[in-house]
Amino acid sequence: MSDPADNFEDPADKHLEYAPRSVRLANQQGSTGAADGEFPRSLRHANQQGSPGAESEIPRVGLRPSAERNAKIWRQSLEPEIMHSPPSPWNPWWLVSLTFAVALGAAIGVYFVDGTTWRKAFGFSPNATEVRSRLDAPTTSTQVSSPALGLPLASAAPQPTNAAPPTAGLPIASAAPQPTNAAPAAAGLSIASAAPQPPSAASSPAGLPIASAAPQPTNVAPPRVATIEAPSASAPSIRGVTDTEIRFGISAPFSGAAKELGNQMKLGIETAFNLANDAGGIGGRQAKLLVADDGYEPTRTADTMKQLYDKQQVFGFVGNVGTPTAVVALPYALDHHALFFGAFTGADLLRRDPPDRYVFNYRASYAEETDAVVRYLVKMRHLRPEQIAVFAQHDAFGDAGFAGVAKAMRALRGDDSAILRLDYERNTVDVDNAIAGLRAHKTPIKAVVMVAAYRAAAKFIEKTRDLYPTMIYTNVSFVGSTALAGELMLLGPRYANGVIVTQVVPAVDGYSSAILKYRTALAKYFPGEAPDYVSLEGYVDGTLLLEGLKRAGPQPDTEKLVDGLETLRNYDMGLGTLISFSQSEHQGSHKVWGTQLDDHGHYQPIDLQ
Repeated sequence: MSDPADNFEDPADKHLEYAPRSVRLANQQGSTGAADGEFPRSLRHANQQGSPGAESEIPRVGLRPSAERNAKIWRQSLEPEIMHSPPSPWNPWWLVSLTFAVALGAAIGVYFVDGTTWRKAFGFSPNATEVRSRLDAPTTSTQVSSPALGLPLASAAPQPTNAAPPTAGLPIASAAPQPTNAAPAAAGLSIASAAPQPPSAASSPAGLPIASAAPQPTNVAPPRVATIEAPSASAPSIRGVTDTEIRFGISAPFSGAAKELGNQMKLGIETAFNLANDAGGIGGRQAKLLVADDGYEPTRTADTMKQLYDKQQVFGFVGNVGTPTAVVALPYALDHHALFFGAFTGADLLRRDPPDRYVFNYRASYAEETDAVVRYLVKMRHLRPEQIAVFAQHDAFGDAGFAGVAKAMRALRGDDSAILRLDYERNTVDVDNAIAGLRAHKTPIKAVVMVAAYRAAAKFIEKTRDLYPTMIYTNVSFVGSTALAGELMLLGPRYANGVIVTQVVPAVDGYSSAILKYRTALAKYFPGEAPDYVSLEGYVDGTLLLEGLKRAGPQPDTEKLVDGLETLRNYDMGLGTLISFSQSEHQGSHKVWGTQLDDHGHYQPIDLQ
């Protein structure tokens, strides 16, 4: 094989540029070989032994592996096939790979150099110095106490709404919850926080920048000032109160012998509520009444109170019906500090001295009603105290009425121990034992004060009218005047004529301002319902309650409502008497009106004094 170096002397050789540098230099110098210093040590050694440049004289054995490989590479580089091979075609994929590598490197670099900006741009995380609260509650701008005099703080967590404003009027941004009692940092400090701080964090030395919870770059710029929108300090949730309504409950009989009392009380309260709701409500809230049927049975009352308060989450109670049920309902309301307003009872149980804070009554008491009627019978009808008997329900209701009669007797210097009491059982019309007691009494009875519900009262009158044609029958307001008149008129006009009922509201067929407004509203919201003394009392209760709510302010709670009601002094509803409450007086009215049925079943006013 000829030495490829021989061809280098040919100036027409187009492949000279592919020869090794030593060969090109040798050719340029007109030599058949290159300088010794240009060849590898193995070639120079072979040349020194008298074999100048020939391939056959390059040693093939006896060399170290690395030297042998070098010699082989030099021999291959002089092969004519290699010297005359054209260059490889251009591959475009290396440019794509290079571009991707450059872009990836740039992205990684930007991430670490300015990670905050990068992450914010792609939505990976919020900027620690510009945070917006995303809570569902309404937001307001909030300031927290500065850890140092005149310091901008970077923080992203909600701040306490009652925190002191930052010193020197500097805005504060926070990226994490700040302790409410954290000690302030020294003056001139710039503090950035990205994590919760210990509650007893101590102040740092003056002039030292403080960073917490994350490594900070040494050349980072001072944190930017940001306005934080933190959750507003909304009022705590109040039972029964929402942005759109305020709920009250009534536990009353909506079934059984006394159901008309519950129905009429509900009707009156809802009339007052509807009237206020159509006028815009109370502070923009609609008043709503929720009902529970206790059947006028104390054994069911505990469940109805729990249903209204625990399950239906009422704000308070209004218009509960009955004394025996109040014996159960009242302690429950007091134990829960719940309002117990305008109960349909005159029992002293609800009229303590001083009054229970959460108990308010509109109506006069049974003691005041019975005192008024006993004085009427003695002073106006000229009866002796011993000629007056009491027909009473055998429970707390009857006890309260009987106690009122006994008190009136004592005031008239009568013998209260000689009073004849005739009982019947609640929710029944079994009056036979009462009639037997009346007939067995030795002293002639000329008047009976009834402390009874309407059906039992009507039955007693029915069975005694023929036995005692001149008997005077009176009843307290709880009887349900309209219902009683209806029951008696079914028996005949002579059973109704002359029956007296004491009232705690004016006559429903009058033309006073309050009565006209009540009748108009009742006809509007409950067409076909006749005006009734019980529903009128419910209407008055509802109106007074809503007036107290107005005075309680835009965010009412039970305490504010009680305070508002206690400011109700000399309130004129047009009833013919002024209504007043105070801290020592929780009964709004002490007025008792007298009415008497005629033979057409209509109540006519009578003067009790």
